[in-house]
Amino acid sequence: MKAFLIFIKQCTKLNIKTTWRGYRRYFTINKKAPKIRKDMTAIVGVLCKKGVVIGADSSATFANGQIRTIEQKTKKIKIIGGKYIIAGTGQIGLGQRFVDEFEKTLNSSLASKTSPPSELCRIITQQCLKNFISTNVQQGQFGALFAFPWGSKHHLCEFDATTLQPELKTEHLWYVSMGSGQIITDPILGFIRKMFWSEGEPELEQGIFATLWTLQHAVDMNPGGINGPIDIAILECLPGNKIEARFLSEAEIQEHISNIQELEKHISSFTSKAVSKEPPAEIPKP
Repeated sequence: MKAFLIFIKQCTKLNIKTTWRGYRRYFTINKKAPKIRKDMTAIVGVLCKKGVVIGADSSATFANGQIRTIEQKTKKIKIIGGKYIIAGTGQIGLGQRFVDEFEKTLNSSLASKTSPPSELCRIITQQCLKNFISTNVQQGQFGALFAFPWGSKHHLCEFDATTLQPELKTEHLWYVSMGSGQIITDPILGFIRKMFWSEGEPELEQGIFATLWTLQHAVDMNPGGINGPIDIAILECLPGNKIEARFLSEAEIQEHISNIQELEKHISSFTSKAVSKEPPAEIPKP
């Protein structure tokens, strides 16, 4: 039924006479048409007590239709004005347009600083959807994570990859992952929450550690298209009520990688001890 309504709409636009034969031909052609391929991406965001962490892989997949051709290194995280972090999943061109609409919104009077942060996110969605619709972009082609200061607080917003609707992360649910690697990253984040974040939001250093560990698993375990190096950007609360965004240096990332390796060694040695544990002595018979 949905396909038939789409057919009627297209014929009306083109002033074409609608017939059942024409519908069958339209449906057959469109059914066999190649579907739009989603980019291979893994993005993680963590709202921390004194900041926000956003991390991503750095691989872009080129394709001819549904046939992948090559992978190339790219940047999926963008810092704007030293205060705003955006990471997108989906078509690169849509990501560029998302950033453009955000900058227009920021430089306009659409969002007042006295309004709640959710209002800024709503306006960004509104403006981006108008932009996307202007070139007939279908839903489900782009999503994003957005870290930003608003007033004296820091925030993390998820723009859903299906509808682009915004959702602010809170002290009750403070982490998110997006992209094709989500099937890998979500369970790892859930495991980390159970082990280390049972009492609430992590400290910033803990958030960096968890983001990097999660993305490293995605790089190691994915079937293709998600690769390093891993990029990490942080929105950091500094003394004097300052909030600034920056990328972690290679040295900082390497330090956390060393900590991850130490933790994995500890887990490995623990399981080895558990396996090699001697059985309890038999209780002598009376």
